[in-house]
Amino acid sequence: MAPQLERDIVIPSELMKLEPRHLPGALKLSQEMGWPYRHEDWEFAAMVGNGLVLERAGHVIGTAMSWNYGPTYASAGMIIVTGSAQGGGNGSRLFDGLLEATHGRHVLLNSTDEGLALYQRRGFTAWGTVLQHQGRLTIAVAQTTPDIRQATVSDLAAIQAFDERATGMLRSAMVAALADAGKVVVIERGGRVAGYAIARKFGRGYVVGPCAAESVDDARLLILAQLSKLHGQFVRIDVYAEDGLGDWLASLGLKRAGSATAMVKGQRPASDGPAHMYALANQSFI
Repeated sequence: MAPQLERDIVIPSELMKLEPRHLPGALKLSQEMGWPYRHEDWEFAAMVGNGLVLERAGHVIGTAMSWNYGPTYASAGMIIVTGSAQGGGNGSRLFDGLLEATHGRHVLLNSTDEGLALYQRRGFTAWGTVLQHQGRLTIAVAQTTPDIRQATVSDLAAIQAFDERATGMLRSAMVAALADAGKVVVIERGGRVAGYAIARKFGRGYVVGPCAAESVDDARLLILAQLSKLHGQFVRIDVYAEDGLGDWLASLGLKRAGSATAMVKGQRPASDGPAHMYALANQSFI
């Protein structure tokens, strides 16, 4: 009798909550994707959000994260499945777990071309385009208006309130965490905060965002105020294509490096009055 051939042993994967011990594996996944996240960026995302991982034989093979903004909205991102585990339903399993963790909120995300089909099957619809601009800032930029100043701790409540008007979402905890991690400038109009921008270390250098203002001109002034302190640094800014800032950023040497499709499942939040979000904190946090 011929000896029986041994069959390949399939090791099941386990879906679980992301914990600090998973961060090195999560970082490795993002590096596999060519994403420039640092360990510190994963730590920050986990601190302010909720994460899931797929683990197989002690190795992280997939991640998905969400950030809840009040009882109504959430954002999703950092959804990765290692190449060897793709095509076996792992992406769907992760994403379904993520949606369950948002507890029925309307969910926003920015999708790569590869993720569009999965998100569309889960009821997401496209509403816009996010442009990623980045590069080493070799042009010396000067701050051009006295209406912009460095924010103080006493400005935080006004910044949080302005962010809520600009995004239509309750993001107070996220804004406070971003402000604590970076440097914040505000623009004053009539003695009140009428916009803000945050610059913080992220990825290969710095990210400028979020940036919210009451006009595209004020958004440019806020971005310039942050860039004036970042000469020689690698800078990334993600903006909405509909606002027309892409060509202007390219003229400053921050070339377009990619794009993403802005999507929503449910109802898209609405801004209040002229307040508007021009630059994202990143494509996951929105």
